[in-house]
Amino acid sequence: MEKINPRVDIAFKKIFGVEENKDLLISLVNSIVGEEDQVEELTLMNPYNPKNFKDDKVSILDIKAKGVCGKRFNIEIQISDEADYDKRALYYWAKLYTEQLKVGEDYSSLSKAIGIHILNFTSIPEMDRYHNVFHVTDKETGVLYFKDLELHTIELKKFSQNSSEELPDILTKIKNSLDMWVAFLTRHDLLNKDHLPPAINTPVLKKALDVLDVMSFGDEEREAYEGHLKWLRIEANTLKKYEAKGFAEGEIIGIEKGYSNALLLVATKMSMQGASIQDIAITTGLSHEEIEKHVENTLCIPGGAPTPPPS
Repeated sequence: MEKINPRVDIAFKKIFGVEENKDLLISLVNSIVGEEDQVEELTLMNPYNPKNFKDDKVSILDIKAKGVCGKRFNIEIQISDEADYDKRALYYWAKLYTEQLKVGEDYSSLSKAIGIHILNFTSIPEMDRYHNVFHVTDKETGVLYFKDLELHTIELKKFSQNSSEELPDILTKIKNSLDMWVAFLTRHDLLNKDHLPPAINTPVLKKALDVLDVMSFGDEEREAYEGHLKWLRIEANTLKKYEAKGFAEGEIIGIEKGYSNALLLVATKMSMQGASIQDIAITTGLSHEEIEKHVENTLCIPGGAPTPPPS
C-alpha cells in the first residue's frame, strides 16, 4: 500500500495537530522561528478531531497553537497555488492576532502572532531561499516597528522538486532541523525510520515516520485525502508536461538560433571579402536590413569607418 503523503493537508494535521504528537509540532515550530520565539510547550487551540471532520472539512486543517507566554502560532500547509495567497496569509494572521482581544481588554494584552505557511508551490520566484521571514519595517532604514507581526513562507519545491533525487542528494541539503522537516515533507518515501543516516537520526523524525506508517483514515477522511492527493498528482504531472514541452521548444529554438547565427557568420565573411549587400542577401536569404545592421554592429570600430576587407 502506498505511504500516506504528509504534504496533503489532512495528513499534515493528523501528524502535527494532535495532542499525542505535540512534541513533533514543537520541534517543527522551533525549527522555523527565531531564537526569541522558541517554545518549550504549546497548547493546541484547534486540535484535529475526526468527529468534527464531516461538518467542517476546511477550517480545521490549519493548526493554531499558543505558547506559555501567550504568543500565537498558525501553521498551514497549502497544496495548490491559489490566487492572492499572500492576502489569505495576511488575513489568517490578522484573525489570529485580533481573536486574542476580549471585550474590555486593553491592547497591551495582545501577544505576538506568527503565521507559518508551508507551500507546495513557488510563491516568491524572486527569492532563491525556500524559507523567508517577513515583518513590517521602515522602507528606508529597515527599522522593525510592528514587532507583533511575523509571517514565514516555506516553499517546498525550492528544496526538492526533482523526483529522481536519491537519499544522498537529499542529505547534502540537510544543514539544520528545518531542512530535516522539509526533507520529511518532500521525500518521506526515501526515509526508513529503522535505517536513518546519523545526520537525521532523531527521535522526532523517527516518530513522524512511524505515525505515517500507522496512520489510518475514516471514510470521510479517506475521501477528502484522496481528493487532495489528486491535486498533488495533477500538479506534478502538469509540471512534467511543461518541462518536457519547454525542453522540446528549447531544442527547436536552439536549432533556429544556431542556423540564424550561421547565416550571420556567412554574411560577415562575405562582407569582409567585399561582397555587396545584394549578393549577401541572395546567398543567405537575409533581408537587406538584417545584413546592414549586423555588418554595422560587427565590422565597425567605435568612432570609425567599417573595417576594410583584406586586400
